[in-house]
Amino acid sequence: MAESDWDTVTVLRKKGPTAAQAKSKQAITAAQRRGEDVETTKKWSAGQNKQHLVTKNTAKLDRETEELHHERVPLEVGKVIQQGRQEKGMTQKDLATKINEKPQVIADYESGKAIPNNQVMGKIERVIGRKLRGRDIGQPMEAKSKTK
Repeated sequence: MAESDWDTVTVLRKKGPTAAQAKSKQAITAAQRRGEDVETTKKWSAGQNKQHLVTKNTAKLDRETEELHHERVPLEVGKVIQQGRQEKGMTQKDLATKINEKPQVIADYESGKAIPNNQVMGKIERVIGRKLRGRDIGQPMEAKSKTK
């Protein structure tokens, strides 16, 4: 212990500024005052979630007149569903539980907001006993005889 020099300090390593500190406004102005080279670049789409470049320009998009939308269930079909359901004395919820769908699905079909799904339409046809697809919309379903 007699050999220890209490006045000498050994620094093992000294950390430089972190990335956040080096990028701060204070660090940049201090470096500029010292006459160091400071490189600043503006990132093109910084802070945005743009992964794909849009190729069409805005003038071309403005000239485009095609409207793209999904077909909806005709109101005529919605009325047939509503009439058939009421004839059987069922609520929208009752019909929905019979066909294993949510009541909102029935409400959407009746109001004409739903995108037609043949599987759902077939289930509704079987329960209310009326055709919803084809030429004879609203006509009673024909009992199909099983003959071999």
